[in-house]
Amino acid sequence: MSSDSPHRMTRRQLLCHSAWFGSAVVLTVAGGEVYSHVAGSSGHQQKPNGPNTLTFAQLSDSHLGFHGPANTDVAGSFARAVDRVNALDARPDFVMHTGDLTHLATPGQFDQVKQMMKGLHGGSLHTVPGEHDAIDDAGQKYRAAFGAGSRGDGWYSFDIKGVHVIALVNALNLKKLGHLGTDQLDFVRKDVAGLSSDTPIVVFSHIPLFAMYPGWGWGTDDAVQALALLRRFSSVTCLNGHVHQLFSKVEGNVTFHSATTTAYPLPRPGDGPAPAPVTLPAGQLRHALGIREVRYQRGDKALAVTDSSLV
Repeated sequence: MSSDSPHRMTRRQLLCHSAWFGSAVVLTVAGGEVYSHVAGSSGHQQKPNGPNTLTFAQLSDSHLGFHGPANTDVAGSFARAVDRVNALDARPDFVMHTGDLTHLATPGQFDQVKQMMKGLHGGSLHTVPGEHDAIDDAGQKYRAAFGAGSRGDGWYSFDIKGVHVIALVNALNLKKLGHLGTDQLDFVRKDVAGLSSDTPIVVFSHIPLFAMYPGWGWGTDDAVQALALLRRFSSVTCLNGHVHQLFSKVEGNVTFHSATTTAYPLPRPGDGPAPAPVTLPAGQLRHALGIREVRYQRGDKALAVTDSSLV
């Protein structure tokens, strides 16, 4: 679909749809509600947000240090994603990377991704670790590079423009599913205790906080306990990486959005025996790592979705 052929989807169609996407998922909070769209390139100079509008960008699964036929230049792909964030019409108030910054958690890989992310325009930069960021040391090198100001294994929260952001760690010491643990659940309980129920909540994690595909470990075993602590809030948005593809789901007051990767595709749930990197035919990777823009205007009954490739 060309970039000048918008495709409108019903809410049900959107929730059932998943696709690969090579730039940044952008969430805008206005008037206490969260709207999502996907960043496209823009030749316009970025404009600052007003005091009542929050815009942020999400990057995920850059896998700096990966070497394989699925993508022979993950650094180049990540650089293009950085460029896309910097081409947004509105300068993000913050940028979040939802894990697997590196592929093998070496000091050199952490330094490379850190230096590349310094090129991001906008406000503050935040991260959560993926399992590839904690291969041999339960995330110690990750926390040394990116854990300043965090608690425990790297979790934290902050408030910005009336929105409460929670960054969770569920990808360390994996056996099968993601896991939060009692210390982190206690952190969430205390963290939200004093918040008004009309405070918009945005939660970031690497592994999904819903059972996307437990057979491949695409879920978190104690997510139900965490989400129970957020049920009283009228707007809760959970964003994750790990699965290398877009997927959205709504459960009551909670909306889940899985992000894609800037590195290489993974198969759709259940398509094959395991979630191994997908090698596309020659010349097709940049077509698969395309751009999705999703727009929602208050009062509309449908989302407007525009897809285009990076070519």
